Amino acid sequence: MTIDRRTAACTAAAMVAFAGNSVLTRLALGRAEIDAATFSTFRIAGGAGMLLATTALAESGKVRLTGSWASAAVLFLYAIPFSFAYNSLTAGTGALILFALVQVTMMVAAVSAGERPHRSQWIGLMLALGGLIYLVLPGLQAPSPSGSVLMAMAGIMWGVYSLRGRGSVNPLQLNMSNFVRTLPLVIVVNLLVTSQIHVTTSGVLLAVGSGAITSGLGYVLWYTALRQLTAARAAIVQLMVPVLAGAGGVLFLGETISLRLVISGVIVLGGIALALTGGRKFG
Repeated sequence: MTIDRRTAACTAAAMVAFAGNSVLTRLALGRAEIDAATFSTFRIAGGAGMLLATTALAESGKVRLTGSWASAAVLFLYAIPFSFAYNSLTAGTGALILFALVQVTMMVAAVSAGERPHRSQWIGLMLALGGLIYLVLPGLQAPSPSGSVLMAMAGIMWGVYSLRGRGSVNPLQLNMSNFVRTLPLVIVVNLLVTSQIHVTTSGVLLAVGSGAITSGLGYVLWYTALRQLTAARAAIVQLMVPVLAGAGGVLFLGETISLRLVISGVIVLGGIALALTGGRKFG
């Protein structure tokens, strides 16, 4: 299956957007420009606004809510841990944990649905899990345990959210509806932590940018690309995101890439690539 230039361009732009999401979130929270709960609220609001506008243009002004409250709850359980995790994780580490758990979740779902993985796929999955365990083992260069757990939860929830959206007739409208439904849920979290609210103008702009551009617009580009990508290719190409996020963290945040992260990244990404390409493919 060949990939045309439009699909390639949309795919590349989407991967940059997803990596940018980690960088913008870490930029806002790592520098205490805004608290995690408020960041989540403005991020979801920005994403809902972008997807509403895009849906209105695509559907000639006909916008209706589809989706479900169950999917909105899953999206909520991704967005909140994602933001709180970046209080303590670097951009590259967070993206590695996130996308590793997304892929593992989708592989487990494939097995549960009756897939019978090839031996090389099991080896790849074990390598990926081993790489993650190595990353979070106690030590001077190990990331925050609480941040790692929160990001792992976010990765699992994003994997579940992606699985719930598979086969959607209108993924743009589905995502728009789920974002709109999720907004009141994140607002409730804000109301529960009013004493911890801390907001600056730059923090709000980063949150809205994360929601509208690297989330909302990124999803539009990604779903456009998915029409021409096989499930295996779609999964493999996402392995670029932790690498791009790590590079963005170095360039824009002055973060350092530890040897532990490099070794773990090679093991995790290599294991997932093996799991996705070895023997009979998932998806």
